[in-house]
Amino acid sequence: MDERLFSGSLVFTGGGTGGHFFPAVALAEGALARDPGQGVTFVGARRGIEGRLLPSSPWPHVLLDVEGFVGRSPLRTARSAWKLAVARSRLLAIWRRHRPRAVVGTGGYGAAPALLAARALGIPYFLHESNAQPGLVVKLLAPKAAGVWCGMDAVRAHLPGARCVLAGTPVRSGFLREFGPLAGLQEPYRLLVLGGSGGARALNAAVLALAPALLERFPQWDLVHQTGPEAFQALDGAPRHPRHRLVPFLEAMDRELESASLVLTRSGASTCAELKACGRPAVMVPMPGSAGNHQEMNARAMAAEGRAAVVLQGPGLDRDLAREAARLMGDPGLREALARPEPNRAVDLCLDDLAAKLA
Repeated sequence: MDERLFSGSLVFTGGGTGGHFFPAVALAEGALARDPGQGVTFVGARRGIEGRLLPSSPWPHVLLDVEGFVGRSPLRTARSAWKLAVARSRLLAIWRRHRPRAVVGTGGYGAAPALLAARALGIPYFLHESNAQPGLVVKLLAPKAAGVWCGMDAVRAHLPGARCVLAGTPVRSGFLREFGPLAGLQEPYRLLVLGGSGGARALNAAVLALAPALLERFPQWDLVHQTGPEAFQALDGAPRHPRHRLVPFLEAMDRELESASLVLTRSGASTCAELKACGRPAVMVPMPGSAGNHQEMNARAMAAEGRAAVVLQGPGLDRDLAREAARLMGDPGLREALARPEPNRAVDLCLDDLAAKLA
């Protein structure tokens, strides 16, 4: 890209997974809707979901060679630190000539170089944390951020001294509309399986095991299963029921969720926010070992609000998941009880705060 596009722009950075990247896209869409003349650029990691989606998008962007730190050997941690330092230096050199207006980070290792460069140059930076437990990048940089936008109130306790605003989790523009009611869906009803943008190995395996018997028991249902791009090639040839369709990735998630009568999914914060916005019932399988166990906390919160059922991953996952899915597939009243759309105002709340701080 032309590096001059950074001058006066809002830089959005965050990625690795859809849970970090999609809130950044939602905020960028909102910023352009408010001011079509405002420059917007993205900074991300080549290895993350943004490395796959940004090149085919209209967004100006820079992709950096950076890696995560969590769970790596000492040698790989040292290599990650070196790559982070190189990426930060590259942005420092560019931004000394073409200074952005502000940097907005939504978490993930891909956000670290831009946020560190902004802090070094005195460029205002803002953070969004979707989960109840903040990630490493947010925790380290929150004290000097111009604003920290919290998806959940519980995160405030982990960010002492930060300028926190409770905003919720931003959703993309497709979710800022009225959705058709669950009761309006007709046969064949759809069971939608989402393992997250990168897939979920245990969830994929459990669904492949349970699907044949479940679809035979409920002939008025079909199954659409997002496996993740890496898993798709390995799983596409596996034996499965004729009404079990595998896809590597679903682009128009608002339409996919609107057509679903039940969703089996992980419980990342973005997924929770999108399910709330469209009012679709879910069975959530939190990812074990998520940072601070935030996925289980998210799923428990959804269940406490009467929006989802929770199945914990463990031995017999396919059996437990089949039982819970069958309970909801066989009872429209139970699905209706979990289907309560809730308008999402997170983009406006975040951008209102940004405008006030920059003014």
